[in-house]
Amino acid sequence: MQLYDTARRAIVAFEPNDHVLMYTCGITPYDATHLGHAATFIAYDVLQRRLIDMGHTVRCIRNVTDVDDPLFAKARELGIHYLDLAAGEEARFERDMEALNALPVAAAPRASSAIPDIRGFIGMVLDRGFAYESGGSVYFDVSKFGSFGSLSHYSDEEMLLLAKERGGNIDDPNKRSPLDFVLWHPSAADEPSWDTMWGPGRPGWHIECSALALRELGTTIDLHGGGSDLIFPHHECERAQSEAATGEPFVKHWMHTALIHKDGEKMSKSLGNLVFVDQLRETWDPRAIRLGIIEHHYRTEWEWDNELMPRNAARLDAWIGRSGSNPDLLDEVRARLDDDLDTPGAVAAVDAAARAGAGVGEAAALLGVDIGR
Repeated sequence: MQLYDTARRAIVAFEPNDHVLMYTCGITPYDATHLGHAATFIAYDVLQRRLIDMGHTVRCIRNVTDVDDPLFAKARELGIHYLDLAAGEEARFERDMEALNALPVAAAPRASSAIPDIRGFIGMVLDRGFAYESGGSVYFDVSKFGSFGSLSHYSDEEMLLLAKERGGNIDDPNKRSPLDFVLWHPSAADEPSWDTMWGPGRPGWHIECSALALRELGTTIDLHGGGSDLIFPHHECERAQSEAATGEPFVKHWMHTALIHKDGEKMSKSLGNLVFVDQLRETWDPRAIRLGIIEHHYRTEWEWDNELMPRNAARLDAWIGRSGSNPDLLDEVRARLDDDLDTPGAVAAVDAAARAGAGVGEAAALLGVDIGR
């Protein structure tokens, strides 16, 4: 199998051992699942299906970021406890993933479950000289980590711009350098707070995933995924602090999914230009929604259009009833997936077989589309 690796900026062989360790960054549960979320998790679902088809076992961890600024802000706006909001939205997300026929993950740990792990992890980073205390917070010192930036390949100027856009607080006077990032910091008056030797507060965003990955998967994992908007700062910082803590490589292969656009802008909660999966499900078969996602390549940005669902509902109708065995088609779909997870090519191959009146059931199932029900 060949997959694009973000850090190496090339399509390279992905050849894990029999047991594959995967970590995908999950949701911050303060709103419904939109199509951008779904596209990310369905890409990793197709990858898991092919790995299992190849004979691997896969342990995939997908975290829930239930300690984070957007969740607190939304809970504050609604006048409810942040954990109540998180629980409701997490349940809605899981219903959407089940409807889209995503394989269950091995675990979906919440950041709030990992506070003892996070405290211990920060202690490891401090003990190894990669962090410092200042103003009641603990910061990672990027000057001590020589390869900082080698995942994203951004210049310092680009990293500063992105950090400013994505909550990096580059003007924090307690930092030694604007690119240093927080591991632990004081909580606001209405936010959760936990006691530590550095003072009461809560973890920074990046440290949550590092601690959960170490707890659930160990020191080095085979593949780490997420949307391309997480490359910096989140994954760059996650890699730095994990390798600083353990002294070992954190991730063998970095895989990122492209963004989806609507009305010419990235689909995002902050812009409000969202297409929600649960609303699509009110009108369309979830299998058609899944097809609408996988007709696009995971690394190619694409624009939502109103023909997406009618087009894929028609595609689903053409596939249904063609459930017979077709070993040649199955081999072609496998070959497409082994070529940097070429789902558009795989879908096109199934389309052609269906038009020819051939069986497509096994190939469709490998793509996560059950046409037998």
